[in-house]
Amino acid sequence: MTVRLSEGAIESLTKGIEVSSPVLQCVNIRKIDGGNGLSRFRLMMSDGLHTMSSFMLSTQLNPMAEQNQVASNCVCMLKRSVTNVLKDGRRVVVILDMDVIKSADQMAGKIGDPTPYVEGQSNPQQNAAPAPVRPVQPKNGSDASLGSMNRPSAQSFGKKPMAAPNTPGGSSKVVPIASLNPYQSKWTVRARVTNKSAIRTWSNSRGDGKLFSMELVDESGEIRATGFNNEVDKFYSLIEQGKVYYISKGTLKIANKQFSTLKNDYEMTLNGETTITPCEDSHDVPMVQCDFVPIGDLESREKDAIVDVIAVCKNTEDVTRIMTKNSREVSKRNIQLMDMSGRIIQLTMWGSEAETFDGSGQPILAIKGARLSDFGGRSLSTLYSSTVMINPDIPEAYKLRGWYDKEGHAMDGQSMTELRGPGGGGANTNWKTLAEVKNEHLGHGDKADYFSCIATIVYIRKENCLYQACPSKDCNKKVVDQQNGMYRCEKCDKEFPDFKYRLMFSANIADFGDNQWVTCFQESAETLLGQNAGYLGQLKDSNEPAFDEIFQHANFNTFVFRNRAKLETYNEAGERFGK
Repeated sequence: MTVRLSEGAIESLTKGIEVSSPVLQCVNIRKIDGGNGLSRFRLMMSDGLHTMSSFMLSTQLNPMAEQNQVASNCVCMLKRSVTNVLKDGRRVVVILDMDVIKSADQMAGKIGDPTPYVEGQSNPQQNAAPAPVRPVQPKNGSDASLGSMNRPSAQSFGKKPMAAPNTPGGSSKVVPIASLNPYQSKWTVRARVTNKSAIRTWSNSRGDGKLFSMELVDESGEIRATGFNNEVDKFYSLIEQGKVYYISKGTLKIANKQFSTLKNDYEMTLNGETTITPCEDSHDVPMVQCDFVPIGDLESREKDAIVDVIAVCKNTEDVTRIMTKNSREVSKRNIQLMDMSGRIIQLTMWGSEAETFDGSGQPILAIKGARLSDFGGRSLSTLYSSTVMINPDIPEAYKLRGWYDKEGHAMDGQSMTELRGPGGGGANTNWKTLAEVKNEHLGHGDKADYFSCIATIVYIRKENCLYQACPSKDCNKKVVDQQNGMYRCEKCDKEFPDFKYRLMFSANIADFGDNQWVTCFQESAETLLGQNAGYLGQLKDSNEPAFDEIFQHANFNTFVFRNRAKLETYNEAGERFGK
């Protein structure tokens, strides 16, 4: 079958005119490596008349290039795209969604004899028959980009992008969140606020400050936005969680994944030029962007993965208080969740959310951005950035409610989380007192010994407990500050614009008969302190008295410890470490 390309589409896309499902041929593709670890793919596309090399795949389409679905000579149908004007005036077409309708190996070569497109030099044949312009759709500027799958032609071009209200001359068009990047000059997004934080303050030698953050979502994706100082005063009272707003002219930068779990390579900072305007017609903007993982599939996910889950609240435990911070106790509540996989997992809620949660009536819980732990088998924990929705108005919740009311309520379910404590653990728990650990010389053999104990924290060494680690996944190597805004990881042999904090400290624990020094890493250290490493790193730099207080209040709390004991030799001196 002969493939017909959408002649004239490149000129229309370059001018920012939306085109309904144009068919283009990929003439060339090039990978662009970023110093931040992110890669982008730049494409030269042809419409049969012209070629243009200013096409860019959005990062969510990277797998298509990495798996060679998109390759030279393949023919693609662009389902969604947006044209961005860079600060130097150049135009880039960002491809948000597309289908490969003819693979590279199905094509004999380049179609036609296209010439490079030069703005202002149109083909005379195109000028003779201009494409008709369709009426502007006021509801959503990106709806028409999901056009018909019929064979496109020049006559199907023409919808102008939606202009945002209250912008000078209406010159700033509404673009999808997924297309935002730091190289754009003018843009507006139309998005719903799905989460809004409380105002947080700091005080250090450089002065005082405050900030708040919010999570934004539209049909294409999600992004985190943060406002500081003047922007807190200007926008905080205006923003309501759940409402939709037009937001223009924020600063975009690489997202620091240490503080955000959203699926976006970038994050937004509100500045003096930012405008936020309420949007009344908001019914077509989604309430939330979730990628729900069945509980049964969590067993195969990596430790510390950030996941979205939706499940029935099968059982709820009473609130407990495990530590204090700034003279206030921090509350904790364990909840057992079950979904249609028949598996049960424990979710731990923290703070005011744990105190106010009402599990009566076995509600449906949708949790966005929960952390998966391997402590006690498999368990979940909410984070500062997590969003918990009770009985959300989404199809997945109605389907789950129908299943549970009909058959799920009669199932016992299989738990993925071990019960903790004497009499409640598994057969391999190996309970020991600290005196027995020493008397039995655990850890002196060729292999490490594992045991559990109930002990109280006596003292924690906080000196040098935090270090700046490589932000790459599965790499915890300490980075070297290059003193130029970049951090180098020798293991990855790369430089990064940011880092992640890692925790490691020694603690002295005691039971009724003895005491023992143990080394605690990341997750266990966070559990003992009741705070994550990222927040502690921020606090150490901005409010050292509050940082010290967290360690003071961790003392004299009792925990169940699962330990690894192994005799290690350093400078011919043997030591045994419990972890």
